[in-house]
Amino acid sequence: MHLKATSPLAEWLSYLENSHFKAIDLGLERIKSVAEKLDLLNPAPYVITVGGTNGKGTTCRLLETLLLDHGLRVGVYSSPHLLRYNERVRIQNQDLSDEAHTASFAFIEAHRTESLTYFEFSTLSALHLFKQANLDVVILEVGLGGRLDATNIVDSHLSVITSIDIDHTDFLGNTREAIAFEKAGIFRKNAPVVIGEPNVPNSMLEQAVSLGCPVSRRGVDWSFQSHSEGWQWQSQKVRLENLPFCQIPLMNAATALAVVEQLPFNISEETIRHALQNVELVGRFQTLHADKREKLAKLSDKSPHDLPTVILDVGHNPHAAAYLAEKLTALKNQQQRRIIAVCGMLKDKDATGVFTHLIPLVDEWHCVTLAGDRGQSGEDLLAKLTLFSPNANAFAANSVISGAERALKTAMKNDIVLIFGSFHTVTELWEKIN
Repeated sequence: MHLKATSPLAEWLSYLENSHFKAIDLGLERIKSVAEKLDLLNPAPYVITVGGTNGKGTTCRLLETLLLDHGLRVGVYSSPHLLRYNERVRIQNQDLSDEAHTASFAFIEAHRTESLTYFEFSTLSALHLFKQANLDVVILEVGLGGRLDATNIVDSHLSVITSIDIDHTDFLGNTREAIAFEKAGIFRKNAPVVIGEPNVPNSMLEQAVSLGCPVSRRGVDWSFQSHSEGWQWQSQKVRLENLPFCQIPLMNAATALAVVEQLPFNISEETIRHALQNVELVGRFQTLHADKREKLAKLSDKSPHDLPTVILDVGHNPHAAAYLAEKLTALKNQQQRRIIAVCGMLKDKDATGVFTHLIPLVDEWHCVTLAGDRGQSGEDLLAKLTLFSPNANAFAANSVISGAERALKTAMKNDIVLIFGSFHTVTELWEKIN
């Protein structure tokens, strides 16, 4: 297939998906040799790499908002995308045009000497785009694990671990110690490390010690507490009180503030408060507001005014489900509200572990089918749910949209409809209302 810089982005992405003999091929030798040849290993004067099981996207988003508010030129590489590939590379808080991506792909294709996976190719392209943009800071979100992830070809100046839990066991191992070792692979000699996970496995701490990394740990070097009016964050040097609540999980916001303390930029408290008030990211315990509710009403027989509260969340493993349960408990305690869940999960995820946290809270389940090789049918997910909880009030649907339609029709105005379980689940709904 002969593609040019002017070929459509969809054609390039199809080519990238099929250009390597396996979709995930962990290891850095091939991609690093191409990156060295193209001089892509130093995309900016300061690089932050963010790894972890959950919370990477929101931590990156708050760091990006803080650094932009401080007046720096910032690039972010994140994955996966919800609607468009273009979301994976942001420069100055803007997605780039299709043409910018296809030109970058053509540059990589013309000079590469190795077979590359989709993620490796897109990582090199992101680094190329960042290098051209003359940035001050680049934030790299790890795709999978850390040690062998494509982003790890770059020697970052600061590493962040948001959380550690069991996920991607086929690639990372099936214990927290093994997974933590893989995630600690992003650490660099003598470079600072910020860890937002409160229960850090020894394998990660040993890696930090062996490399001489100054470590800033939640619960040891910094902490945070919330109360009804706001929250506070403190370390040995700083105390920030009555901070505004934000649209991302508090533990990830607190981790981002611990990163700020380690940065070589003097970011003011005013900037921190402003960023907290303005940060948001699609699909992270996101309540749909008026503009989206009008389109959502078309899926039900209700007016936008009579719709229940609708929350989207991309959480797809037990750790994320525990956070979801905490947030839903707070909402349910405010007043007696039913929670109706529309759940779609990939078949390689720990559905039972997710159900463990949410079954006590959810009053009605709609298990929905996700398409694709890794997708799971609504019937299979329903079978797992009823095996775990035989008395669950649960139904199966053949798509996210049909499950959401049924949930919205049965819900009362005071109820909560939670649409969750995967990026794919949220994407299918998000596409429908955009």
